[in-house]
Amino acid sequence: MSSSTELDKDTIEFAKTLSNVPWCEAYERMISGVLYNAQAPELIAGRFRARKLIHKYNNYFPDDATPDSLFTDRMAMLKEVFGHVGNNAFMEPPVQIDYGCNVSLGDGFYSNFGLVILDCGIVNIGNRVLLGPGVSIFTATHETDVQSRRDEMEYAKGVTIKDDCWIGGNTTIMPGITIGKGCTIGAGSVVTRDIPDFSVAIGSPARVVKKVDPVEDL
Repeated sequence: MSSSTELDKDTIEFAKTLSNVPWCEAYERMISGVLYNAQAPELIAGRFRARKLIHKYNNYFPDDATPDSLFTDRMAMLKEVFGHVGNNAFMEPPVQIDYGCNVSLGDGFYSNFGLVILDCGIVNIGNRVLLGPGVSIFTATHETDVQSRRDEMEYAKGVTIKDDCWIGGNTTIMPGITIGKGCTIGAGSVVTRDIPDFSVAIGSPARVVKKVDPVEDL
């Protein structure tokens, strides 16, 4: 995997549908997979905003909270942070993110404790996706060329998790990966290559061990 050399017009158009985006030239380079400097003022401000809001989310639990009120309050907080939040989406705190704005969550999304999303690239998660505890989704990466790192350059490759997936606890999903619909990823796996629809994959690196019966799209 290597960095791109041109802006990705389709990804930039998709980003225009997201909320809370720190638009600037460096942002467009970042989500396009082009080398960029993360110290652009707009990006620094975007990360600062995200960390402030997610800290509030992770520590929010009023003494008079009820299950319904807590869910409603947390949904409102998630919409302040993330680019898109579907119906009945829920994240068990603590959650750690880079920007938040580059994450799109589908309907019925659920993540257990300790989710980490380095969302320098777009993270597009479908409907009814379940994440176990300690899942990490990485889009941020660097060149193996040492001078590039000395120059503080980095790049990102987006991650897609399609509908009806179950990602087991402590799984790591690497930059540029697409996990097809209806997949199960075994706990502790490291996903380094795309996983086709309706597959069960386990291991480090994760490999498909069986297929499951397809279901119709909803």
